[in-house]
Amino acid sequence: MKIRFAAFFIMAAMALCAQETTNTTIDKWSAGRPDGHAPISVMGDHMHNQGEWMFSYRYMFLNMADLKRENDDVSFDNALVDYMVTPTEMPMQMHMLGGMYAPSDAITIMVMANYVNMTMDHLTRMGGTFTTEVSGLGDVSVSGLFRLFNRNKSTMHGQFGVSIPTGGVTEMDVIPASAPNSVVLPYPMQLGSGTFDANLAMTYLCQGELLSYGAQVRGVVRLGKNERDFRYGNRLGLNNWLGLKVANWLSFSARLEGLLAGKINGVDPTLNPDMVITADTENSGGTYLNSGLGFNLYAPNGALKNLRLGFEFAYPLYQNLNGVQLKNEETLTLGLQYSL
Repeated sequence: MKIRFAAFFIMAAMALCAQETTNTTIDKWSAGRPDGHAPISVMGDHMHNQGEWMFSYRYMFLNMADLKRENDDVSFDNALVDYMVTPTEMPMQMHMLGGMYAPSDAITIMVMANYVNMTMDHLTRMGGTFTTEVSGLGDVSVSGLFRLFNRNKSTMHGQFGVSIPTGGVTEMDVIPASAPNSVVLPYPMQLGSGTFDANLAMTYLCQGELLSYGAQVRGVVRLGKNERDFRYGNRLGLNNWLGLKVANWLSFSARLEGLLAGKINGVDPTLNPDMVITADTENSGGTYLNSGLGFNLYAPNGALKNLRLGFEFAYPLYQNLNGVQLKNEETLTLGLQYSL
């Protein structure tokens, strides 16, 4: 049912946008409208004209809570039969800074950096509880966006980039069993990947008088292993969104994303996979179908011209996880973008 809904959403959005495109007299796709950018959670969705700059800030809150084994909910007591400790909740906050510059109409350079704060609550087999926390700089990404065409109110561009491992994979914290000494935290609590990762994407945009549609396929390929002798799983996602322009300063959006996340390859020798769920690499990766609803506010003129505020609330419709893992809950993304 969920797969059929996703297919219907994509086909209906493309048909609506194509129908509106035939009724417009403007030739090229334009970013100068509220739905000229994707929902704020989507990265690398647009390009700029020669000489233009754009600076952005995003705040993202992601919450994970309770457990799933494959597609089924599982209790903490059930998980503690096989492990000494289970996580119960993991909220994450991320602050993202971005910059874009177009040396030509055909090329846009994009740089993104982020600061991450994560906490994870735990329950032990003996009934005790404790919390670990980590914060710091994540990985930095540098990309080139290359325009393939821009005509008939449609445009397409490719993205080729690399993620630089500036985030740590040796982050530590104190837990009751180790006090007063710190121990290396499990895989989900590390700040970066520890590897140079290839970021590849292709984005298609279509724009009508009131409606716009976007589709982006994105892959992350991990290159080699990190200093802890493991690498996170590769990722492949397909994002689709539909925008509705209700005024020259306001649009609403609906988004649907399918995501495949691979398992962790290799093992950190400092972690005991029998101790806690998050230290077992079998409990990593999965298949997701995510939804999002949001809006964009845009200043087309005046003192705040080209300033854009975006917000999105996202929620998983389906998740089939490898092994037993915390399940994704709500994600909130709020961001500012300014072009000049």
